[in-house]
Amino acid sequence: MKILVTGGAGFIGSNIVDNLLHDKRVSLVRVLDNLATGSLNNLKTFLNNPSFQFIEGDIRDYQTCLSACQGIDLITHQAALGSVPRSINDPLTTNDVNITGTLNIFTAAKEKNIKRIVYAASSSTYGDHPGLPKTEEVIGKPLSPYAITKYVNELYAQVYANLYDMEFIGLRYFNIFGPRQNPNGPYAAVIPLFAEALLKNKPPTINGDGSHSRDFTYVGNAVQANVHALFTENKNAVNQVYNIACGKQTSLKELFEILKEESESSLQPIFGPERIGDVKQSMADISKAEQLLGYKVETNIEEGLKRTFNWYKQHVDLMP
Repeated sequence: MKILVTGGAGFIGSNIVDNLLHDKRVSLVRVLDNLATGSLNNLKTFLNNPSFQFIEGDIRDYQTCLSACQGIDLITHQAALGSVPRSINDPLTTNDVNITGTLNIFTAAKEKNIKRIVYAASSSTYGDHPGLPKTEEVIGKPLSPYAITKYVNELYAQVYANLYDMEFIGLRYFNIFGPRQNPNGPYAAVIPLFAEALLKNKPPTINGDGSHSRDFTYVGNAVQANVHALFTENKNAVNQVYNIACGKQTSLKELFEILKEESESSLQPIFGPERIGDVKQSMADISKAEQLLGYKVETNIEEGLKRTFNWYKQHVDLMP
């Protein structure tokens, strides 16, 4: 199979590329990335692999999407502009990348007769619905422009599946973390920020009182979900969305304590104001993905944090 990974120079995308290049079912992995948030550093070990191709280009350009889809069998669409705060500060660009860009990829796939697209959805789609654990069928009102864009992706996937006889599988990621996640910039995720603080012995800031909780999910689990979704032969598994998580809640305070123990540090965090647009509590029901996709939690949060912290320890030079 020849597979296109959009956003393949990014954190999750590059981990997917790594896996697919070791998969005997795959003859070509092509990456499309504009390097806005991704990095060629994440791809440097693949650049001389004859089964790997890289296109520097933007999903907002339809002709680029058509070229990237030429001769491709399957797509895993990871390209997006992440971050709730970024979407609040710049809703226009978030909308442009996440909605127009995704529509370009879906349409280019239709034109090139690509039948199946796996795409990165988001737990932010659950919005203000208070129920826990989160089940795929019950969502609330979105709390940020980012959340709106990710929900619109799901709606387009549904409509394209019905109109054009295509197969879509949406993976609602719950706070994915792991190696290659960038600790730099104003929108860095919490785990790389905590790791950086511990490695530099500078107290990190926790937004709120530390009781906000998330279903933190090691990137290997997200990669496995993508691979299952790309290759599943279960007809009941397609044209669905799935929670991709561990099914376990961890507060920011607990998260910091696990990393602190791993780093053998005595640092104490600083507590700052809550971020607007943030969901307070989040935890996934993963039974649908287990039953239909064969998804399994291969790496729990403790083991995932240990691997991640050790990766940052070896790559401390990436930190400013």
